[in-house]
Amino acid sequence: MAVHAHPDDESSKGAATYARYLAEGAEVMVVSCTGGQRGDILNPAVEDVPMAHRDIAGLRRIEMAAAQAAVGFEHRWLGYFDSGLPEADEPLPANCFALIPVEISAAPLVRLIREFRPHVLTSYDEQGGYPHPDHIRSHDVAAYALEAAADPERYPEAGEPWQVLKYYYDRLFSTQRARAIYQRLTEVAPDSPLLEEFAKMRRWMEETPYLATTRVYVGDHLEARDAALRAHASQVAPDHPFFFWPNDVVREAWPTDDYQLIDAKVPVVTPETDLFAGIPEGEAE
Repeated sequence: MAVHAHPDDESSKGAATYARYLAEGAEVMVVSCTGGQRGDILNPAVEDVPMAHRDIAGLRRIEMAAAQAAVGFEHRWLGYFDSGLPEADEPLPANCFALIPVEISAAPLVRLIREFRPHVLTSYDEQGGYPHPDHIRSHDVAAYALEAAADPERYPEAGEPWQVLKYYYDRLFSTQRARAIYQRLTEVAPDSPLLEEFAKMRRWMEETPYLATTRVYVGDHLEARDAALRAHASQVAPDHPFFFWPNDVVREAWPTDDYQLIDAKVPVVTPETDLFAGIPEGEAE
């Protein structure tokens, strides 16, 4: 189970991982905490789509369904309202996800954990991966629900308790990954117009500590990730340099999605190459 803030986050932060495990026979559920109602139109090609201005929430549901179909995971909405990304002196909108007490907003996730019974759960770190109110709250809700779902005294109306065996933060973006891909791109395509954009990204990510404990090979599933990303057309232009790099270069330079193991209820040895490492085979199916 992967807990994300908005529709499109699952495609930029883990879709290749989900595709790999689905291909291996695992069940994968993506949870979107909000509907992305306050998202901007980030693809100029969608500016002329009337629905993008009239009903961005409805459009993002259509896009989410297309991304789900591209990868094949199960999907659930928690149903909360997007908090947006306000300026420093701007208040959050009333009743948005970030303002709801965590013990309330976690309740439907507790129920989903107890129904789906995942062995592995992934979410963001305490900073949300980046400091967006909904990303930070997604971390809070995931961590709270993970613990509460295993406790029979809490949320008894939400089903039988379930203990998740391994909990990870996603660490898909790192200085080390950016540097490796940039270096390989300079070797195989020194005149690529992508290099300038990648250089900017590397500067933005400079000094990022490498915290991953687990590197999951996803080289065979990068095209599925790209298809899922492009399904979120209002949020991702089809040639956006932040997301789309030559997959052959990525496969050579850094063909893994990276995660940080935060908690395990089974014996583990890090570094790992599998989110299910240490889980008895019968339970991991």
